[in-house]
Amino acid sequence: MIDRDIFDLMDRFERSSLQAMKLSNDGFTIELTRAVAAPAAPVAVSVPAAPAAAPAPEQTTQGDVITAPLVGTYYATPAPDQAPFVSVGDRVSKGQTVCLIEAMKMMSEVPAPCDCVIEEVLKASGELVAFGEPLFRYRAV
Repeated sequence: MIDRDIFDLMDRFERSSLQAMKLSNDGFTIELTRAVAAPAAPVAVSVPAAPAAAPAPEQTTQGDVITAPLVGTYYATPAPDQAPFVSVGDRVSKGQTVCLIEAMKMMSEVPAPCDCVIEEVLKASGELVAFGEPLFRYRAV
């Protein structure tokens, strides 16, 4: 391999999601590994406080809910300085993005499963969510 090829390989590895890679060719071996970094601190986003009379989220997951399709960090907004994708009372269309979940530095959009009205937001932006954990309670329309 020539230096140009090695640097190209290193650049491609850096842009990929691979954690390790080993390449052997004609007695030459190169091994690339990615250091395991500490998770980044969640971005602070101001979210309006819920009314004092609202029950705890664990008690309100009855009925139809939109659940987390993967483990990651829940974000209610597309960027810290922007409005939430949806709020309580919003009418959303099937497939409309209701939030983002970040996993391994990749943002995944979570779509609405049907035309519905958001009745309750069960998570605060920046919280970690588990697979299948309820994010929103909704009423189909």
